[in-house]
Parts: sequence; structure tokens; C-alpha cells
Amino acid sequence: MAAAGRGRAAPGAASRADTAVRRAGVRGALLGGAVGDALGNPVEFLSLAGIRRAHGERGVRGLVPDEDGVTGRVTDDTQMTLFTVEGLIRAHVHAASTGVAGAEAPFVRNAYLRWLDTQNHPSPPLRGGENRVRNGWLRQQPWLYARRAPGNACLTGLASGRAPDPEAPLALPGPVNPHSKGCGTVMRSAPFGLLGEDAATGFALAARCATITHGHPTGAYAAGAFAAIVTHLLEGDSPEGAVLRSLELLGRHPGHEETTAALRAAVGLAARGRPTAERVETLGAGWVAEEALAIAVYCMLALPEAGEVAEALLLSVNHSGDSDSTGAVCGNLLGALHGDVKLPASWLAATEGRSVIAELADDLCMEFEHPVAWPEGRYPEC
Repeated sequence: MAAAGRGRAAPGAASRADTAVRRAGVRGALLGGAVGDALGNPVEFLSLAGIRRAHGERGVRGLVPDEDGVTGRVTDDTQMTLFTVEGLIRAHVHAASTGVAGAEAPFVRNAYLRWLDTQNHPSPPLRGGENRVRNGWLRQQPWLYARRAPGNACLTGLASGRAPDPEAPLALPGPVNPHSKGCGTVMRSAPFGLLGEDAATGFALAARCATITHGHPTGAYAAGAFAAIVTHLLEGDSPEGAVLRSLELLGRHPGHEETTAALRAAVGLAARGRPTAERVETLGAGWVAEEALAIAVYCMLALPEAGEVAEALLLSVNHSGDSDSTGAVCGNLLGALHGDVKLPASWLAATEGRSVIAELADDLCMEFEHPVAWPEGRYPEC
């Protein structure tokens, strides 16, 4: 009898293993995004030539000090990603307690309003100033109260007080910054792919929540495609398979062509041999959504192995353009693909807020695996 059962997993062992792998991917996506963000932050506004003058012909080769002399600082990319996670957790708590689902966009918008507070105050407001929107534990983290070149569309879109119509077609410009397709939609959208839902659901949530601040359809579609790629990677798909399956999903939406063209360019470029910074720059500078996504995807496809994570991250930031955003998005992808244990350990150790990021990642996993009885005030339903 013993021989017949040899090699068979104990009851529940496979599911426990799957859960562990998934949690590592979720932590990897969020921590990897922060590492890439911190890597690109000091060189965000430099040209490739300027980066090479400052750091040598190969560009930055690791975390370097920013203009204040501080190493490992993250930017608004990581800040907003964390508030995206918080908004999604709160929406799920609300759905579990009321039985009413589908309110993710309002909850995420409220979370972004909490982020906006961090940009307008030097430290967490006193408890006496809290209200039904500005509450919870994440907004009490002092290190989040820092302006690190936040995107204008994110600031103005939230400050406008206007909320997009949840039923409006994504192919039409939205009412909030209707001509903007900045990369602010993409750099915060990895969490929509980390929920354990199918790729189409992640796509739809990310695209809809992109319109909270950016009304151009390409901003929404790039965010949606990014979330779909993250979903497929977390499910165990190969990098190329994840991108191609997401392209198929993207192609079902009217007005997808701009995002599709950018992703197809990244796929084609990755097949052309050894990656270089000059090749990265043929995809754009990353200031707009589809370019940021294309650069990050190219770096993942060109250097897809677990032992190449550091090189892929370096490739994603050594270019003329929005280096912190392309680094963050690439880090999200690589972390979802390989898990947190494959991130460069010394870079991770020096990255701002890493313990809070890991804690939030684990909270996301626990909430979406089964509803959790959170301590009072941790994730209020608003």
C-alpha cells in the first residue's frame, strides 16, 4: 500500500503549494514594481546620453542616490499602486458584507483621494480630521507623504471632483482629462491583475479605473492590457504567451489599435536579438501609456529568465524618458512572473516602504482567498 501511494501529494498539499506560489507572485509584483520605480527614479528626466555621462557607458547598474542624495526612494507610481490595492480590498470587504458587488471604481477613486491627501499634506492628518473617505491604516504611513513628481493628470483629475460614468463606452473619451493618455493609468494598474479573477475581469476593472484620471481610450486600454498580462503571468503562462493572449483580448475592443500596435512592436523587437538601450528607445519614451507598457513588456520578453531579472530591470530604466514608470511596470511584470524571491536582494533591501508593501500584498491575498475579519478601521467600507 505504501508503494502505491508514493509520490502522491497529501490532501490539500497541492492547493497549499499553489497558494504559496501565488502569494509569492503577488508580493513579487508589488515589490518588483517598487524596486523598478526606485531604480528609475534618479534618472527619470535624463536623456540616455545624460545617464551615460553621469553613470558610465552602461548607464546605472544598480540603485543610485536621487537629487537629495537618498537611495531607494519610490515615486508616485508605487504610492498610487498601493492605494489601488487598498481600494480593491475595501471594495471586496464591502461586497462580502453586503452581497453587493461591482463597486470597485468608486472604492478605488476614494483610495486615490487618500493618495491625493498625501500629496497635499506633509504628514498624516490628526485623527480628528478623518472622514468617511480619508481613513484606514495605509494613509497613516508617514513615508507616503512625499511628492515625487506626480503626474499632472492624476492630480488634476482627482482634484476636479468629477467621477467618470461607469457605463460610458471605453472607446469614447471620458469627461476627466479627455485628451490625456499619460502613463499614470498603467503604472498603478498591476493590482487589477492580482485578484485571482480571469484576465477579462482584470482588464475591465483596470480600464474602467483608468478613466478616473485619464479620459483618452488608449490610457484605459493600455491599463487593461497590462492587468491582463499580469493575470496570465500569475496563472503560470509564459511571458510571450501572456502578452499574446492579452493582445487577443485587447483586440475585441473598439479603438484598441494604438495599444495593440505598441505591444506588437515590443513583441517583434524582442525577437530581433540582443537587447540594447537604443532598441528600447525605438518604442518611445514611456511618457504615454502604450509606450510605457511596450517598453516594460519588451524588457521582460528580451530577458525573460529568472537569472536575468536584474538586467531586465536595468534595461527598462536606462533610456531617455519616464524611467521610473517603465521600471515600475517592468518590475510588476517580472515579480508576477518569478516571485519575490527572484528580485535582486540588495536592491529590495534598500527600497523604501518594502515592509508595508509586503504586508499589503499579503492582505490582498488573504482577502481575495477568503473574506477576512479585519481589525476595526483597517479597511473601512468606503
